Amino acid sequence: MATDSWALAVDEQEAAAESFSNLHLKEEKIKPDANGAVVKTNANAEKADEEEKEDRAAQSLLNKLIRSNLVDNTNQVEVLQRDPNSPLYSVKSFEELRLPQNLIAQSQSGTGKTAAFVLAMLSQVEPANRYPQCLCLSPTYELALQTGKVIEQMGKFYPELKLAYAVRGNKLERGQKISEHIVIGTPGTVLDWCSKLKFIDPKKIKVFVLDEADVMIATQGHQDQSIRIQRMLPRNCQMLLFSATFEDSVWKFAQKVVPEPNIIKLKREEETLDTIKQYYVLCNSRDEKFQALCNIYGAITIAQAMIFCHTRKTASWLAAELSKEGHQVALLSGEMVVEQRAAVIERFREGKEKVLVTTNVCARGIDVEQVSVVINFDLPVDKDGNPDNETYLHRIGRTGRFGKRGLAVNMVDSKHSMNILNRIQEHFNKKIERLDTDDLDEIEKIAN
Repeated sequence: MATDSWALAVDEQEAAAESFSNLHLKEEKIKPDANGAVVKTNANAEKADEEEKEDRAAQSLLNKLIRSNLVDNTNQVEVLQRDPNSPLYSVKSFEELRLPQNLIAQSQSGTGKTAAFVLAMLSQVEPANRYPQCLCLSPTYELALQTGKVIEQMGKFYPELKLAYAVRGNKLERGQKISEHIVIGTPGTVLDWCSKLKFIDPKKIKVFVLDEADVMIATQGHQDQSIRIQRMLPRNCQMLLFSATFEDSVWKFAQKVVPEPNIIKLKREEETLDTIKQYYVLCNSRDEKFQALCNIYGAITIAQAMIFCHTRKTASWLAAELSKEGHQVALLSGEMVVEQRAAVIERFREGKEKVLVTTNVCARGIDVEQVSVVINFDLPVDKDGNPDNETYLHRIGRTGRFGKRGLAVNMVDSKHSMNILNRIQEHFNKKIERLDTDDLDEIEKIAN
């Protein structure tokens, strides 16, 4: 099934994903907490630098912001119905499922999951009934707001539709009843609104959506809260669960929340190195790496480039040095709160900066169409110092996308890093050619 049908041909989903700075509530503004991507800096920051932790919630939000259009791909769709005797058992597309039915759906970012469940909610709302009829759980405040923007955008021709945010800081008076049709919020606050504060009558909910399930289970307490909410809902309530990944832990959680589900899985495309030319440059020091980088920039025209460093300290130094050379540089590193990261990525995507210097963790999942060159200022290694092949593939996969040819340059500054490079070559069975950055003619050849 084509991605277009999976997304129900609704381009509005990501068109609605405006800059995070535009997202706000009329009520008290909340600072992101530890779940929302604040990484505290302290005396041990440099040590933590080496082992930055992946923040799924922040990355999910950044993915939503960076992908202003649906991703066009050739993924295969696997549809599993709960009843082999059902006439729906042989359907091959999302539309043929003829919702409402319970659904567990998995696909990567940019394939239209949000558009799918927003349409499901909008189709079930009866405007004359002034009480919540649809409930959507998101793992963080920021992700709840982002989904709310999509609901507002897709429901703009539905003027009667009202939306409420069940998030910390949205203070309501005790004894009050919610009159909005759709409530979107985080599990803890939604649970309070349903049970302790009685703002919502869960028995009147017709559609229950649990979004970002893989992020949800990574956040302490969210699993149990989500299950408690689900148990308050009526038996005929439609349950929809969406996730970008389908690890065992996500699957077990999904089965607890969604009874007798239909299942849609979008098999992830295998990234390939076939369209990417790979080179390495021999250097003796950090300064020689920087000079090699300047030589490359002096010899070829680069639309936009991403440069990966191992630590925040190196990334900050490199960004400063490139700025001194007159380059328009953006820096993305782990101590930034999610709003700052979103602003940096948005500027880079719009082409306001031509170079993005980043550590590995911050740049996972970022697809920018204009990126023509990826430079590994430091080769990717795991915590034991062995080659991190998956990260290497992910990094250089930022270029060579959308059917275009890409260029990847690896900086090698020791016997150890040469050994790492050789092992990466062996793993992918792809030869990485040496590049002499002192020879301008040779550099010019690689650009053609």
